[in-house]
Amino acid sequence: MTFEASARVESVPPSGIRRFFELAEEYDDIISLGVGEPDFAPPWAARDAAIASLERGQTSYTANRGKRELREAIAAHAADAYDLSYDPDEEVLVTTGVSEGIDLAYRAFLDPGDAVAVAQPCYISYIPGATFAGAEVVDVPTRAADEFTLTRAALERSGAADAEMLVLCYPNNPTGATMTREELEPVAKFAREHDLLVLSDEVYADLTYEHEHASIATLPGMGERTVVFNGFSKAYAMTGLRLGYAMGPPEAITAMNRIHQYTMLSAPTTAQHAAIEALETCEGAVTEMAAQYDRRRQFVLSRFEEMGVDCFPASGAFYAFPECPWDDGDAFAEALLEDQRVAVVPGSVFGAGGEGNLRVSYATGLGQLREAMNRIEAFLS
Repeated sequence: MTFEASARVESVPPSGIRRFFELAEEYDDIISLGVGEPDFAPPWAARDAAIASLERGQTSYTANRGKRELREAIAAHAADAYDLSYDPDEEVLVTTGVSEGIDLAYRAFLDPGDAVAVAQPCYISYIPGATFAGAEVVDVPTRAADEFTLTRAALERSGAADAEMLVLCYPNNPTGATMTREELEPVAKFAREHDLLVLSDEVYADLTYEHEHASIATLPGMGERTVVFNGFSKAYAMTGLRLGYAMGPPEAITAMNRIHQYTMLSAPTTAQHAAIEALETCEGAVTEMAAQYDRRRQFVLSRFEEMGVDCFPASGAFYAFPECPWDDGDAFAEALLEDQRVAVVPGSVFGAGGEGNLRVSYATGLGQLREAMNRIEAFLS
């Protein structure tokens, strides 16, 4: 008897991002614009709180849903920053990163054969996660012509009306697109008309540069059918601490927690202490990091314009999404890596609608960005 992967596992290809990371490891003097990870350290106050909790020996399990003090801080932050109202006892679940939260929602609300409409291009785990849950994926490609926003027309063309669930992420990874409240309204109306559950990944909410972040859950009739996800990896630069949270109706959070309590039990305790401090005292640090990302964003967009490369004017997250100068994005990314030691990711790895573009992360210092853009220009010329 030997271990053989299940058909579901075999049907999911290896991560396209991971492939380029592995290629990059073969070279020296690499500047990576491929990783979706802040180059900042977490705010000092959050780090001090984590250290202090360890010194006090506070390493036991917490409540399955997370420390109540943290859930209260999350609910207060959501209300103050995004006009979202949630009961910390019944409507907030602390998870091991946003990825765990989305996986919990798939398994809690989908039966094998159910359909999940996924707005794409998208974070690479959404589609495999649905597959692992036994669901069928309905691709909903967004287009540069629509500024990569999700439109009612795109939902109708894709057949999303027959799905049980809709997954969206704004600000978007990989495009950097954002959606205003006015742009979200037709999507919300479509979800209500066709009785869709909605998973809204808003982990980049604090990295919105040209307008206020708007959550689809604040629109009429959407709070009761939406689970909102956020976390501490991006705005607070706490990627390795693996901490996220889900907010939604009591019955949704209860169902997700039923799985969470048997798999994770509780999110990392040390990270929860850091997160409490981050929410309570580190707003200034987040604002400063966001301002630096915005400066980098404007620099990268202006350099692509100078090179004559068409680039979507990203207004959120920390990604630019330029058109690929070659027909084959994979070949371009490999050649750029080999010739100039700059790593970018082909848009095709992010699903439908990503073909023909490149994801360029500006979550690195301006000095490195200047050198990387100079190398890209040299490669093109």
